[in-house]
Amino acid sequence: MDYAEFCERVEAEIVKLSSLVTGVDLATPVPSCPGWDLARLVRHAGTVHRWAAAHVATRSRERIDSSELDVALPDDPAGYPQWLAAGAGPLVMVLRDAGPDTPVWTWGDDHRSGWWARRMLHETTVHRVDAQQALGVRPEIDPVVAADGVDEFLSIVPYGSRSGQRLAELPSGQAIHLHATDDVLATSAAANAGEWLVILNGGGFTWTHGHAKGTVAVRGPAEALLLLVYGRVRPDDSRLTVFGDAGLLASWQEITAL
Repeated sequence: MDYAEFCERVEAEIVKLSSLVTGVDLATPVPSCPGWDLARLVRHAGTVHRWAAAHVATRSRERIDSSELDVALPDDPAGYPQWLAAGAGPLVMVLRDAGPDTPVWTWGDDHRSGWWARRMLHETTVHRVDAQQALGVRPEIDPVVAADGVDEFLSIVPYGSRSGQRLAELPSGQAIHLHATDDVLATSAAANAGEWLVILNGGGFTWTHGHAKGTVAVRGPAEALLLLVYGRVRPDDSRLTVFGDAGLLASWQEITAL
């Protein structure tokens, strides 16, 4: 996907999440985010969108404390869905104005505005799934988006405040192979776009696209693989097939949680 598509899709995801939570009980618990209800999930997502927009709009090269932003959160949670949707336009406007290569602060390794467009797409998509699971709605994710989400997840895990500190706990010299079964990825012009090989090296990991034997391998739709790496489904999900050391996969999923 290119930058324009990231911008287009993140706007659509914000609107989708807003529509999903409109008219429902925002006190509904969100099992995939322990201790959260839908109100907190929406509040979090809308604040993150505004936080990202602030970095890009001001071209800030330093981290902005989200607590210092006036996000205009409604006093009444009933107004949260509309407030969430209202953040989509300003976020996408500043992203499109900046283009993909404007230097800005990010918490990853790519300090350009393009990082924020991609991050906001996958952040919002996963939280939209959180809301759908809480409401008993079967989630669906475009396999191309899901595959890019796996790429992005692997690139940001070392920079997560919790995950980055725990990577050394993973056993060295072992490998995890993820294999998406979607036809659209199998026929992609990008070589092995739907396969990932993660090699653990004791202090962290490296990863590439490719087909190779791993200590553990997981096959399934890209959607399910994305939700697996984000801890939204377990390895025994009916859409997934696991070969090899399931214990390694469980350790990976627990340690790399963002």
